[in-house]
Amino acid sequence: MLVGVPRETHPNERRVALTPGVLAALAKCGLSVVVEAGAGELAGFRDAEYAEKGAKLGSRAEALAADIVVQVRSAGANLKAGASDLAAFRPGQSVVGLCDPLGEPKGIADAAARGVNLFALEMVPRITRAQSMDVLSSMATVAGYRAVLIAAMTVPKMFPMMMTAAGTLAAAKVLILGAGVAGLQAIATARRLGAVVQAYDVRAAVKEQIQSLGAKFVELPLETGQAEDKGGYAKALGEEFYRKQRELLGDVVATSDVVIATAAIPGVRSPLLVTREAVERMPGGSVIVDLAAERGGNCELTKADETVVYGGVTILGPTNLPSEVPHDASLMFGKNAATLLAHIVKDGKVRLDADDEIIHETLAAKGGEVVHPRIREKLGLAPRG
Repeated sequence: MLVGVPRETHPNERRVALTPGVLAALAKCGLSVVVEAGAGELAGFRDAEYAEKGAKLGSRAEALAADIVVQVRSAGANLKAGASDLAAFRPGQSVVGLCDPLGEPKGIADAAARGVNLFALEMVPRITRAQSMDVLSSMATVAGYRAVLIAAMTVPKMFPMMMTAAGTLAAAKVLILGAGVAGLQAIATARRLGAVVQAYDVRAAVKEQIQSLGAKFVELPLETGQAEDKGGYAKALGEEFYRKQRELLGDVVATSDVVIATAAIPGVRSPLLVTREAVERMPGGSVIVDLAAERGGNCELTKADETVVYGGVTILGPTNLPSEVPHDASLMFGKNAATLLAHIVKDGKVRLDADDEIIHETLAAKGGEVVHPRIREKLGLAPRG
């Protein structure tokens, strides 16, 4: 069975879906690989490295004609630039990649119309046996790390406390909003750089994790109720809750030199946590890095992929930080994707076992229709019988 790895076409996407290091494991599963020439160059993987590991180098058409096509960005995650790929897809072919299924479900419907078996990596369930396939967690790790480095390079002060001949320099005060994978990595990175760190999350269960990394847990007098879904993600709460939350967080934001905002809810607008008024109260030169920018942002002033300066505070809204660390991000993505491939391919065929939780949750389309219940709901389609 042939796996194709085309070059990514989304603007500024530098990652590659599979790296040379995973090819040996795929070969043990009976999978051979064809890589579009130059697909890994921006991530630091030369064509020769793929060839040395047994991959065939070919054209884009050859990569897209494979039995299984693996992409970093597919379907809704690359609607415009990826539109031309749709014409190359054929019934019965399998496509694996990030698809933004809940944010851009139309992309899933378009792929379904081509008759492909579409696996959306965002939907990999958060269960123990799927941890090694969890692309979202891998990419969030990179994003949380990178966000802190960007903040450290932008804020006009150093992170650690320093005792100098000219006096003592106070450590930077960093606030992390959201303690998912990205937030926890941001905490760890900011602490390594010497900052004083505190973090907030509506899920009280993460308090221990925050404290274990050396940060202070911000406790607000709010009734959070059941703030976490069965997948471990934060759930949307009522507007009255968010209004009070913004009000209380304003005092914490006002004392921070850096805010890293990571709070996101799958498929819906990111919760608004930092108001214009809160920004106005921040110290001059402060920095906000809003990792929720793609879904509207946690800060009222955030603009996706833009830098906004308001009252001396810099607000950055990056939407693809993993692509800024393409080598390691590709290593992680490739390992996750290869593990999923090894799971879905048995005896030289892609198996679509509906009783397997990983396959059931990840499979977005097959047989010419959208099959995932949550995506069907987003598209306004009736439940399948």
